[in-house]
Amino acid sequence: MQKYSLNVLMAALAVVLLVLAQFHIIDNYIQAVIMYVGINIMMSTSLNLVNGNMGEFTCGHAAYMCVGAYVSSILSVMFFGTKLGDPMFPASMAFILFPVIVLIGGMVAALSSILVALPSFKTRDDYLAIITIAVNYMVISAIENMDFIGGSRGFQGMKDTVWAMRDTFDGPWMLLWVILFTAFTIWVIRRFITSTYGKGVNAICQDEVAAEIMSVNTNKIKIVNFMISAGLAGCAGGLFAHIVGYVNPQSFNILKSTEAMVMVYLGGMGSLSGAIISAVVFTGLMEVLRSQAIMDFLLAPATFVFPDWEPSAGVIKWVMIPLMLVLIMQFRSEGILGNKELSDVFPKLKKYYTFK
Repeated sequence: MQKYSLNVLMAALAVVLLVLAQFHIIDNYIQAVIMYVGINIMMSTSLNLVNGNMGEFTCGHAAYMCVGAYVSSILSVMFFGTKLGDPMFPASMAFILFPVIVLIGGMVAALSSILVALPSFKTRDDYLAIITIAVNYMVISAIENMDFIGGSRGFQGMKDTVWAMRDTFDGPWMLLWVILFTAFTIWVIRRFITSTYGKGVNAICQDEVAAEIMSVNTNKIKIVNFMISAGLAGCAGGLFAHIVGYVNPQSFNILKSTEAMVMVYLGGMGSLSGAIISAVVFTGLMEVLRSQAIMDFLLAPATFVFPDWEPSAGVIKWVMIPLMLVLIMQFRSEGILGNKELSDVFPKLKKYYTFK
């Protein structure tokens, strides 16, 4: 029974959060922060599959999030919205079909990852990083030139699906779905990395040539790994689109990919629990930096030298996130946990849970 203690604790915490949200004890802002934590956990743990467990170096993870967001948004509006015509399904079906919509977005994102998986057979490290950056820009540019889904203006109307779910039962539906999909992501990744395929992924990370000599089908494992990683990022994109109610291609640019990389390297390469912890820390830090008082304090030396400088929040974000990545690489390149899990750092936790 002890090995299920963490699962029971997490389930109890989720129920408490949903009850607090249902009775408006926690406001919409707190709910939004919790949901963004869930989205970031999905992004960091999914990217960790490739950059951490497999040892590849991809820099365009936001492209899959973008694909999942747009596919889910279009399906959502077609099924329950009025932007593209009459709804295909009644509002009472929204809470049943919503997870299907998000999963379809994830599946399409997984298929799109083949654009990166195939070149990865012949390239690694810096070369693969350049390819993934190019794919990120390709996806954004393609969507910006698709006028039927708003182009560079963006796409909206997904809130109709959320309202449809609330018409059936007035509750914190998006918070519920984010919690469920976050738990689903962690479960899928944990099952995968402990499976035979996962052992093949770790073998590729250690030495790809040696793995091939030991009869590991490296090309097949790379495709599977990339597709799982991209599919989960696509699900995160679908949830993000419905939380915000609006998507724009520039919401998934290279900065979004950099955020995912910061979380992976902050937590530790190949550490699932490290990726979860870093996502929570990173999201909290980004929210703290929204405070004007804190930003004024941090920027006081710069404003003393440049008294007329009034940087916008977007500029600050572009400075702080890359700076975090530089500082991590300089002072703690192994991240918070390195390649270890929390149960390795604190052995007494092994009787309650393990990610290995």
